[in-house]
Amino acid sequence: MDDQGHAIDSVNITIVCFSQTIYRTNGVWEGPNPLSPIVPIFVFQLPLCIFVTRVVHLLLKRFHMPSFICELIGGILLGPTFFGKVFPSYYRWYFPAYAFTVIEPMAHFALIYYAFIMGLKLDILTLRRTASKAVGIAISGTIIPFLLGIGFFFMISTTQKTSGCIFWGFTLCVSGYSSLAQLTEKQALMHTEIGKLALASSHISEIISWGLLTIGLAIANTQGGFFIATIVSGLYVCFCFYAVRPALAWIIRHTTAGQGYSEFYLCSVLSGMAFSGVITDAIGTHPMIGAFVFGLIIPDEVLQSTLVERTEDFIMGILMPAFFAVCGLRTNLAALATNNVSWEIVAVVIFLLAVTKIISTLFASFFTDLSPKDAATVGILTNTKSILALVILEVAQEHGALNTQEYSMIVVSIIIMTMVVPLLTMVYHPVDNVEPYKRRTIEKSKAGEELRVLSCIYDMRNVPTIINLLEASHASQKSPISVFALHLVELIGRATAMVIVHTTRKAGTKHLTQAEAQTEQIISAFDNYELRCDGVIVQTLTARSAFSVMDEDICGIAKSKRAAFIILPFHRQQAHDGEMEDINPSIRNVNENVLASTPCSVGILIDRRMPDSFEFPRRVAVLFFGGPDDREALAYAWRMSEHENVTLKVVKLVPAKPDAPSDPMDFMGAGNATVAVPIDAEKEKVLDDECINKFNIDTVNNKSVIFQELVLNDEEETIRTIKGMDGNHDLFIVGRGRGAVSPLTAGLADWCDCPELGPIGDLFATSEFSSSFSVLVMQQYVKNAESKEESELSSESFARPESEQLQWRGSNAASEDMFGSFDTSKERNFSHES
Repeated sequence: MDDQGHAIDSVNITIVCFSQTIYRTNGVWEGPNPLSPIVPIFVFQLPLCIFVTRVVHLLLKRFHMPSFICELIGGILLGPTFFGKVFPSYYRWYFPAYAFTVIEPMAHFALIYYAFIMGLKLDILTLRRTASKAVGIAISGTIIPFLLGIGFFFMISTTQKTSGCIFWGFTLCVSGYSSLAQLTEKQALMHTEIGKLALASSHISEIISWGLLTIGLAIANTQGGFFIATIVSGLYVCFCFYAVRPALAWIIRHTTAGQGYSEFYLCSVLSGMAFSGVITDAIGTHPMIGAFVFGLIIPDEVLQSTLVERTEDFIMGILMPAFFAVCGLRTNLAALATNNVSWEIVAVVIFLLAVTKIISTLFASFFTDLSPKDAATVGILTNTKSILALVILEVAQEHGALNTQEYSMIVVSIIIMTMVVPLLTMVYHPVDNVEPYKRRTIEKSKAGEELRVLSCIYDMRNVPTIINLLEASHASQKSPISVFALHLVELIGRATAMVIVHTTRKAGTKHLTQAEAQTEQIISAFDNYELRCDGVIVQTLTARSAFSVMDEDICGIAKSKRAAFIILPFHRQQAHDGEMEDINPSIRNVNENVLASTPCSVGILIDRRMPDSFEFPRRVAVLFFGGPDDREALAYAWRMSEHENVTLKVVKLVPAKPDAPSDPMDFMGAGNATVAVPIDAEKEKVLDDECINKFNIDTVNNKSVIFQELVLNDEEETIRTIKGMDGNHDLFIVGRGRGAVSPLTAGLADWCDCPELGPIGDLFATSEFSSSFSVLVMQQYVKNAESKEESELSSESFARPESEQLQWRGSNAASEDMFGSFDTSKERNFSHES
């Protein structure tokens, strides 16, 4: 009887028969349908998928939708939901059932390379720097959605197979880190505390999701050997990390440096990836797991970026649309309300699926200091899904764990929960609860107030000069300095941009990349500076981004840290032969963009010292022509005069002839760093006089401070005066020159090679000086014409009550002889010794 029932079941199976013709040998003359062979039909389907997904992406571009959502919607439009319903005859013509045997293998082939690219991009070493709060949210966002997904599955499931509930749970655990990173960058959320927390937790969730995918593949591919497949897969991963990765590192180290990677080299890596995929498939999971692990163990950043650049466009632009077409062909929205399930139940289940991450973060808020509002915001952001969620569902559908109704319902929930995130961030922008950002200049700082400085660093050569400058700034318990050392790392390849806050330095860490090793050295140098100086607090950060958007990171971090001053390295440095050589022209563009959009005062630091020089700047000079930038330079040098080992000389250069009418912003007209600021020349002159008078009164008893006023006739005397100071000073502080209407600099402004430095700063950047010194070119923070906030151009700090002023104490030291003499036509000296 059992044999008879089995025979009947065997007969009741629908079998589709078709002829596997690869291509026609006689074109359209052989038959009525030229697309019936499998090669022509696939060649037609692939560009059709690419075209439809590109059109959807173009329509949704203004809403900042993740690209995979646009491609998924395009695939659904090509499937039975739209194309098959509106044009059924054409649908059967262009997407026949037998063609699925070609497009589906190509989709899985694309998934293998996609997993390899994700392995190249994913940095698991950042997990050790992740805060415990983000770890708690990620764990909660994995366990609770998994359990809820299992429960919601049985609300609508009518099949006998229960393995589908596991894949529902795995899918809800996914958080798309790369999609969320792109979204937070576009919506300016990356530097907010909420954005950082959501990114960190989604990064952990994505790594966990790859592990869950491995488990899901083992469940689907093995009948009784699930535990064996899982254990062997784990052993293979350990073998790759502890045996294959060191071997690859040895091969890379012995590769000829400076010649890049050849085609044979890259093809060998891709062959190794394919072999790794074969191994994991034989173990019982899937080839894409082996490809992902192989991409994860590539030890060299340059090789990673080269592989991504060579393969990503082809994989994501050409092959992956086939995968989205398969997802769309499997999805049928008309099948949602079937199997005795009403539309009301469907709507309730989809809603519940879409809020699982929010429920998990609200639960996590009971164990953290997150408010319910912030927890809900993090939950909404981490609700962003990625292609990985569709991969899990594709595996479940292929192995029969989900029917069309269950598959379509979870796909709809993925689309809804991911599309809601960019729409909400467009109307609601979380704001950090921070203190008001008021002190944006050094000039307006109050007595005893903390000075917050953002120091930008590209490599270790920038570190000694910046630390020496900060040491000379005289930090004390009464007037402390908070230093934010920002290591700027160029984004190599197409990895995701990120900002990392370093809390502690881990000594003896192995397998560091070049950028990470340099960051460790920077952290060590600034830690020593913090221990050496009283009243200093240091925090080290790393910003990894492209040079084209690096200025946004700098300004965003300065604003979030409420910095009053940004220090930027100049794009040229002095070589051993005394010539100023370009280090990286892209740094100049970054400096110009920061000057144009800065939230506080900025100083460009020109290092004219020898590469092996680490001398403290004991002799400081300020050249004062007038204007807000020169007043900012004087305010900073004024603070330095407090240091017991610093001697300060302020030289005010006055034209002998009356001021010629000119535009104080002329010299900035050609650069990207132009800032439109209304300047009243007469008012600026009054403010300059008040500033100088206040400085002379407050430093009259300070013998380490000397003030000189020089009357000059023209630009030539200005140049001779400045060159006459060569060799007498370790640090020059000058203003960029906005607001200084002076015939002494008008001619110099016409020949500026670096307009971002102003005429005087540009003169110091030339190779006409023989001695070694540093130059700091100051730009005071001002509000441009488009802003409605109050401008800080005025020098109200010099008109405030005495109790609010910076109090400068006198110190012993120094005579005028150490500063040299000047070859000028007229000279008026105001020495505090007289």
